[in-house]
Amino acid sequence: MNISATARKSQGKARRAGNSSAVEAGGRAGFVARGVIYFLVGVLALRIAFGDGGSGGGGGKQADRGGALAEIAQKPFGSVLLWVLGIALVGMALWRLSEAAFGAAGPDGRKATKRLASAGRAVFYGFVSYSVLMFAAGDRGSGSGSGSGDTRSKDVTAQVLGMSGGRWLVGAAGAVVAGAGLWIAGRAALRKYHKHLRLGEMSPAARRAVDVTGVFGGVSRGLVFAVAGGFAVAAAVKVRSGEAKGMDDTLRAFSATPAGPWLLALIAVGLAAFGLFSCANARWRRI
Repeated sequence: MNISATARKSQGKARRAGNSSAVEAGGRAGFVARGVIYFLVGVLALRIAFGDGGSGGGGGKQADRGGALAEIAQKPFGSVLLWVLGIALVGMALWRLSEAAFGAAGPDGRKATKRLASAGRAVFYGFVSYSVLMFAAGDRGSGSGSGSGDTRSKDVTAQVLGMSGGRWLVGAAGAVVAGAGLWIAGRAALRKYHKHLRLGEMSPAARRAVDVTGVFGGVSRGLVFAVAGGFAVAAAVKVRSGEAKGMDDTLRAFSATPAGPWLLALIAVGLAAFGLFSCANARWRRI
């Protein structure tokens, strides 16, 4: 048998495995899980904006992934839902891993840069799924806890600042996060997500809803990342780990602006909108 033909046949089988219905189902389930978490973070942030969240680092609700998981855990069948979310996020990680290995959907999905980005997302969602599953298993320090996200951010920043050249590392990491946030916001504003969706299958009303949640939610999410990155840069400039902030403290910082709690409320609604947009991706995303 011709060796090159055999190689092409093997590659074809591998690609079909990467695009299998199981991987597709995992990716779609992951979008739903991500949407649920973002929606709950938005709701928690909205409560904080109107004085129903307590203060950061105290006994109040935390507007971050840990706070969302804690909120779910308090509901009937909460532990079951946590396991479902964790497993769904494993599906998201595996789908991204398949994109890294075999290429993503679309004409440019096999580019090296696209596959590298997918690999990075696979690692990220692998970590997120692990933290959710550990929380579901009873380790309340995984992805949750009172102010744990903010505390971890400060602790890690302090450790890095204590290293030789740590100031530059923290500054560079903050700049990357801030840049990524602006990139996320810009792509959302320009509706770059259109190329990933099956727009032809949407009704006019559904497409309008997807655009509202996609633009508003994506820009809000990007701004949160950009501001968090800015705080990390400030920590490097001032050599003070306390300047670094997790998601909860970053969101609370919006209420300290001249716009007061209304800006936080706007961002909170935007994060909830991104949650809805993520669920829409579960339905119409090309996978």
